[in-house]
Amino acid sequence: MSTPTQDLSAAGVSIWLDDLSRSRINSGNLAELIQSRTVTGVTTNPSIFQAAIGNKNDNSYDAPLAELARGGASADEAIFEITTTDVRDASDIFRPVFDATGGVDGRVSIEVSPDLAHDTDGTVAEAQQLWAKVDRPNALIKIPATKAGLPAITATLAAGISVNVTLIFSLERYAEVIDAYLAGIAQAKENGHDVSTLHSVASFFVSRVDTEVDARLAKIGGDAAAALKSKAGVANARLAYELFEQRFAAADAQELIAAGANVQRPLWASTGVKDPALPDTLYVTELVAPGTVNTMPEKTLEATFDHGEITGDTVTGNYADAHRTFDELAAVGVDIADVTQVLEDEGVAKFIAAWQDLKQTVAAALADAPESAR
Repeated sequence: MSTPTQDLSAAGVSIWLDDLSRSRINSGNLAELIQSRTVTGVTTNPSIFQAAIGNKNDNSYDAPLAELARGGASADEAIFEITTTDVRDASDIFRPVFDATGGVDGRVSIEVSPDLAHDTDGTVAEAQQLWAKVDRPNALIKIPATKAGLPAITATLAAGISVNVTLIFSLERYAEVIDAYLAGIAQAKENGHDVSTLHSVASFFVSRVDTEVDARLAKIGGDAAAALKSKAGVANARLAYELFEQRFAAADAQELIAAGANVQRPLWASTGVKDPALPDTLYVTELVAPGTVNTMPEKTLEATFDHGEITGDTVTGNYADAHRTFDELAAVGVDIADVTQVLEDEGVAKFIAAWQDLKQTVAAALADAPESAR
């Protein structure tokens, strides 16, 4: 008898874990999840590394921090060394998956500094530094889909570096992300890179859309608004998949695909359910579609494995319903364009805050390292 996570894989959905720590790597937990939960990749972000390194119950970073303190490393230098080491080691664990899937899965993501979210040149430079330091073909460099991030995505791909585009909330921005991807692949081809080895995912955030829209619906009040509660996130993602299908069927995309390029897969991010009144697997079971990635926090992964009901494709047959939901949201006064811009701004701000917390945590750990370690 198959498990829900095996059923997801059979439906063409790749399951990635939205978490990483050195203790997961060293304990064998990460390798075990590949076997027991059909996990085929990992995503990270500044918040995840802050939680891992700042965890008082995890001493797996003590020795490397002490060694870095001995070498006189700054907080920024220490973060760079620690995070790239974790991603390199995780990439090695996932290498058999990478090889077995022809490079499609077995991917581990690492994000450029959030401080660079509005700095195109700085993002490109750091993407190249991270790629070189990790030095694994199954890494993905995460770049936010800000206005400054779009040309950085193109330039990074053009340099032969695989990219995870993050913090996508709106359909309009997603269309720009696809254009940036296709431009990058075309330039990579012109630059002599083997485009068949270049991969990318477009991380479309889900639960945060419901959190913002539901708060606005509550302020609006009335039966019509109440009936739309917790429908926006899934509808937005389904319409993103419709756009994905349309855009990659277009002539320019098909020409690149014919030359060996890969499609940029949609990735559902922020899939942990925040409203306890909702099913805890909502953003998994309602977003099953071929060629997608669902990156889950461990709690959502375990809930899916335990009781997720996978019924096949729940996206492509629901485009009309998703469009109707958007029409109804507009009719009650929800401005989706404003919602998604607020979420992008908040998303960048939250990652910058997590980055600053991480720097403070690491700086304190370096200062507290035993004198004998220096």
